[in-house]
Order: sequence, then C-alpha cells, then structure tokens
Amino acid sequence: MTTLRADGSPHNTVIWVDSVGGELVFNTARGRAKERHLLADARVSVVTIDEGDFHRWLTVDGRAELVDEGADEHIDALAIRYDGPGAARISGRGQARVIVRVIADRVEHEGLDYPIKKEI
Repeated sequence: MTTLRADGSPHNTVIWVDSVGGELVFNTARGRAKERHLLADARVSVVTIDEGDFHRWLTVDGRAELVDEGADEHIDALAIRYDGPGAARISGRGQARVIVRVIADRVEHEGLDYPIKKEI
C-alpha cells in the first residue's frame, strides 16, 4: 500500500487487505504514518499479488475514506484470516483502530478469472 508523505514522496507499507461489498479495505491504528498521510492527502494505491501465481495481481488506485465503526472487530477478523484461528486479538491493545475504505478511481489487473473493470 502506498500513501504520500507531506513532501510528496511515496510511503510503502505491507498491509492485510480485505474486500467488503466489492470495495478494498484495510485497517490501521490512529496516529500511524498511514493515517496521518491519508488525512493530509487521501490518495492511496494498493497492490496485491497471488502468492501461488505472481502473474495474477490487482492494483487499486483511489481515495481513502476512514471509518471508525467496526474497526476493532475488523482488525481481529483480519488477524484470524492472515494468522489463523489461534491468532491473538489486536484490538484492545490501547490503540484506536480505523478502517480505510479505498474508493477506486482506477483498477488494473492481470491473470484474474473473474470480471473486474480495468478502469472505473
């Protein structure tokens, strides 16, 4: 995932990604660089690659909308998805969480078997 720093330079971070209602979402803690950057400039880009076939990938460029509601439950669900059923809870560690919803301006992909618009 890429955001833009105050000086315009890119800031890349590995994230856990999710899809809710056909939209790409991820989760972060309030106060982290991702959130600070997105509050200053909502432009974001996310790339995901199929670990079993690196020729299958998806890129979503768009604008971020930050949503507090359900963020604690969402990060715990992501922990289970990525770390397995025994994953430790991430919520409740004293950090306010936020869901980042990506409103897509452009979608590009390669090697996917299901229909996704190349540009929105």
